[in-house]
Amino acid sequence: MADAPRLILASGSAARRAMLEASGLAFDVVPADLDEDAITAAMTSESACVEAADVASMLAVEKALSIARVNPGALVIGADQTLALGTRLISKATTMQEARAVLDSLRGRTHELASAVALARDDAILWQGVDSAQMTMRRFSDEFLSVYLQRMGNRALKTVGCYELEGLGAQLFERIDGDYFTVLGMPLLPLLGALRNEGVIAS
Repeated sequence: MADAPRLILASGSAARRAMLEASGLAFDVVPADLDEDAITAAMTSESACVEAADVASMLAVEKALSIARVNPGALVIGADQTLALGTRLISKATTMQEARAVLDSLRGRTHELASAVALARDDAILWQGVDSAQMTMRRFSDEFLSVYLQRMGNRALKTVGCYELEGLGAQLFERIDGDYFTVLGMPLLPLLGALRNEGVIAS
């Protein structure tokens, strides 16, 4: 659309970028630089029962606003994904040893994956949405885990949960209850609806 506003994705996630590109959107990528751990820690210190969806929503909003404020008039998409195993929030692993520990804690159990997205312009949030999926990992062997991590390499450190469902990570699971796009990192269909309302794509 000739008069559509500039669209920016405030995320460096390859999966989110691929989703938007496959949907036919034209956009720039300007990853937000936030201290996500500090924001998460502040939220969890204020409430002992903070939900994964609430954390993901807050981070998505903060990412969108941080980029929107320095790109006047642009529509900015902020997104985040949070994993909860019971009441425990799990962050991205920073080492392969941590990745092994994360996957060891998840195997044979069901965890929640919450994905949130926010749309901002200047200092305002125009729309936001959040969705969750229930992910049940199978009881894979230690041998499988070693081979998996070897094949994944540093890609295991780029996603919460250390898996990419669109790739080798599919072998980790025996059951998934939820939307595929939510698992990949963003509730895409509601976002596309919001972008139609804002005149970014044709309705």
